Amino acid sequence: MKARHLHVRKEDTVEVISGKDRGKRGRVLVAYPAKERVLVEGVNQIKRHTKPNPAYPKGGIITKEAPIHVSNVMIVCKHCNRRTRIAHRFLDDGKKIRVCKHCGQSLDD
Repeated sequence: MKARHLHVRKEDTVEVISGKDRGKRGRVLVAYPAKERVLVEGVNQIKRHTKPNPAYPKGGIITKEAPIHVSNVMIVCKHCNRRTRIAHRFLDDGKKIRVCKHCGQSLDD
C-alpha cells in the first residue's frame, strides 16, 4: 500500500463529517498516511478489556480512541472557526502552505 499525502496533520483541529461521531471536533493526535487514517482526540471511543500490566496495574476496561478514516474528517480553520477544504498557495520564498477556502488565511501558522 502506497503512502498518501493527507490533508490533515498532527495537531490540526478537525471536525468529523460522517459516522457515529458526526459533528464532534478534536485535535489530531497521530496521522497514519500509509493507512489513510488519523487518531482524533475524543472521537471513535472504543473499550478494551485489559489484563493488569505496568501501564494499568489494576487492568479492567479501558476506553481509548481508535483511528478514523481521513475522508471522514475536515480541517477547522483557526481564524473563521468553520470546517473547510484547503487550498495551497506558494509564498515569496517558495514555501507551499495550506490556506482556508473560506477566509483565505493560512492554516500552517
